[in-house]
Amino acid sequence: MLDSKIGSIAAGIGGALLIGYCIYFDRKRRSDPNFKKRLRERRRKQKIAQEKSGLARIPDLKDPGAVQQFFLDEIQLGEELLAQGDYEKGVDHLTNAIAVCGQPQQLLQVLQQTLPPPVFQMLITKVPTVSQRIVSAQILAEDDVE
Repeated sequence: MLDSKIGSIAAGIGGALLIGYCIYFDRKRRSDPNFKKRLRERRRKQKIAQEKSGLARIPDLKDPGAVQQFFLDEIQLGEELLAQGDYEKGVDHLTNAIAVCGQPQQLLQVLQQTLPPPVFQMLITKVPTVSQRIVSAQILAEDDVE
């Protein structure tokens, strides 16, 4: 009985010390004069990386007109890049189009018939990761609105 009381008191004191340290550390971090500068710089780098990945201009998936325009733009840009021989970027844009497409299976069937097999294989390997990134970006965009 006495041991359980001592253990409970020790756990309570340890928890209070941990919370106190967290508050101290957070206050120290926020009062750092370079904190906001580093935070802005990190966010700027993330934005640049996102723009390079081609996902910066993802439309609101609830707006059918914006999704349709995005889809058509991505298909057109992907086809142009493939025609120029830039397979990597072309596949990226086609993958973005597939990710927002209402009927991806039909689009994939058409692309399988029109694309060379190695290019189509590149496309198939990228679809799951790009689809997941688009869904994640949409969730983050919804969080920013709220």
